[in-house]
Amino acid sequence: MTTPPALLIAGHGTRDDAGAEAFRDFVRELGRRHPELPVAGGFIELSPPPLGDAVAELVERGVRRFAAVPLMLVSAGHAKGDIPAALAREKERHPGISYTYGRPLGPHPALLSVLERRLAEAVDPAWDPADVTVLLVGRGSTDPDANAEVLKAARLLWEGRGYAGVETAFVSLAAPDVPAGLDRCARLGARHVVVLPYFLFTGILPDRVRLQTREWAAAHPETGVRSADVIGPEPELLDLVWERYEEAVKGDLRMNCDSCVYRIALPGFEDKVGLPQQPHFHPDDDDHHHGHGHGHGHAHSHAH
Repeated sequence: MTTPPALLIAGHGTRDDAGAEAFRDFVRELGRRHPELPVAGGFIELSPPPLGDAVAELVERGVRRFAAVPLMLVSAGHAKGDIPAALAREKERHPGISYTYGRPLGPHPALLSVLERRLAEAVDPAWDPADVTVLLVGRGSTDPDANAEVLKAARLLWEGRGYAGVETAFVSLAAPDVPAGLDRCARLGARHVVVLPYFLFTGILPDRVRLQTREWAAAHPETGVRSADVIGPEPELLDLVWERYEEAVKGDLRMNCDSCVYRIALPGFEDKVGLPQQPHFHPDDDDHHHGHGHGHGHAHSHAH
């Protein structure tokens, strides 16, 4: 009987210790759920262990084949370029290993169910859902395709759930920011707003969303505002990662290339088509503000 490939979880990374530990706990729980195969996880930046150490751990355990799943909600620079570049580097460091690469997580009905649960936890029981506007706040990216995925998640979340509407905002690198998103909700006549962070775990950026929400609410007492929690290590998330693993093993990747700036000349991003990918850092997680998004395009073959 053929031994199944190991599972490698690739995370973004955060300076927030609780957020990093939540990722590590999540990887350990996946290992407990699936004792039949080795499971390891590492980060692209900011947090230990780095992805290279996770690959080395698998190799030390005798692994020669693995499937890598990006623990990320959208296909931005990390999922499209940084992780493939890191995996290619590890293949050079460990001759003889092979891997397949899965796709990011969202939007997915399982995650939408968790988001709906987070909304239910945050909404005042006295509020009529028809009077509640949701502001879904994503990380934000210089990649318009990634930002568009957040809007897709917002639309899917709105469908059939009875809320007045679901608007979008971003905490970094893209407009509108959280205050502007809240302003838009108010201009649209929102009586009550729930700010819903589109993040897997706690961290610096979700904390910033909560702080900006609190500041806006204090300045606009006429609008009822609540903050919802992040998605968290829910059973649905564990199941979804396993689904992405099985897709990768079977070769059923279905990567999204239709609106990727590295394949398609989108207005304002024509210079990115075909650029080679170089690893990069996300500025707002670490208070460093170099030119994120410039000179880090990727070849985008998706033949992982």
